[in-house]
Amino acid sequence: VSTPPFRRRPDETADRPRRPRIPEPPLADDISARDLDRGARAGLRSLPDTLAERVARHLVAAGRALDDDPETAAAHARYARSLAPRLAIVREAAGVTAYRLGEYATALSELRAVRRMTGDTSYLPMMADAERGLGRPERALALARDPKARSLAPAEAVELAIVCSGARRDLGETAAAIIALQGPMLDRQDVQPWTARLWYAYADALLAAGRTDEARRWFESVATIDDDGETDVEERLAALDSTKA
Repeated sequence: VSTPPFRRRPDETADRPRRPRIPEPPLADDISARDLDRGARAGLRSLPDTLAERVARHLVAAGRALDDDPETAAAHARYARSLAPRLAIVREAAGVTAYRLGEYATALSELRAVRRMTGDTSYLPMMADAERGLGRPERALALARDPKARSLAPAEAVELAIVCSGARRDLGETAAAIIALQGPMLDRQDVQPWTARLWYAYADALLAAGRTDEARRWFESVATIDDDGETDVEERLAALDSTKA
């Protein structure tokens, strides 16, 4: 009986080279799967225990390194992805670390996958900023118009507004860049974790539009609340002072 055309004979693939595995980055001895937060660990339940522990440890390593060594963080996230590419928590880590490295196309691909898998919209600001990074401000603005963007938490909504303001400036629309940041969040009297970033972005947009005096006042307001040095407001004020002198 002849072999059906859709079935390969064993010897047809014997000499075909296998796809190379991603090298496993080293793990510090003190990194434990238990260090992964409970929600993230829940996302690994579909894996065998040994594999779940291995993936979890690399996700922990990625999280630890993200701020100080994004290249190392990305290496751990990529390796975890190679082990469990169908899990949203792994794709999320790959997307976030790629974004931090400026690998915007990869970040978009991974975060789109996360959204398809989970319906989560919390990464819309990061996705929109990745579009800006790829030189596509119109697509960034289109993402901001997604109806589900209305359900973003306040911190995420502020980040999306900041991205939209930047996209408007990319397009030369300085007046629209200012308007993009106006609203209840800007008018709030109580200081939130995102307030300094929002006020700084607003001051920057005003300065780009030539409204220097207003920009200075907003920069000065940022200086009164940015105790952690989240922005470079002191340098910006010094630059304004030197220009004025």
